[in-house]
Amino acid sequence: MDLKIFFQKLKQTEASIAEAHVVVVSLETPDGGRAGVRTEVSRGLAARLIVEGKARLATAEESAECREQAAEAKRAADQAATANRIQIAVVSDSELKALKTASRPARS
Repeated sequence: MDLKIFFQKLKQTEASIAEAHVVVVSLETPDGGRAGVRTEVSRGLAARLIVEGKARLATAEESAECREQAAEAKRAADQAATANRIQIAVVSDSELKALKTASRPARS
C-alpha cells in the first residue's frame, strides 16, 4: 500500500470521528485477531485500526453496553478495594471488660 494513500485515509477517517474516545469492535484478522471484542480507544487509534481493517466503529447500542460494563467493573473493583481495607477484630467478653476498665480514669 502506498504510504501517502494510507495517511490520507487515516486523516480522513480520524476527521470523520466526532468524539475524543470511541468504542471499536475488533474484526477477525488472518494473524489471529478475534472478532467482536469491544474496546474504548482514542480517536487516532480508532482511525488507524479502521484503516488497517482490524476494527470497526461500534454502534450506539454497542458503545452504551461497553461503557456500562466498564462502569460496572469499576464499581465491583471499588467494592473489592473497600472490602480489603475493612479490618475486623474479634474480642472476647473478658478482653472487652479489661479494655473498658483500663480506659476509665481512676477515681480518687
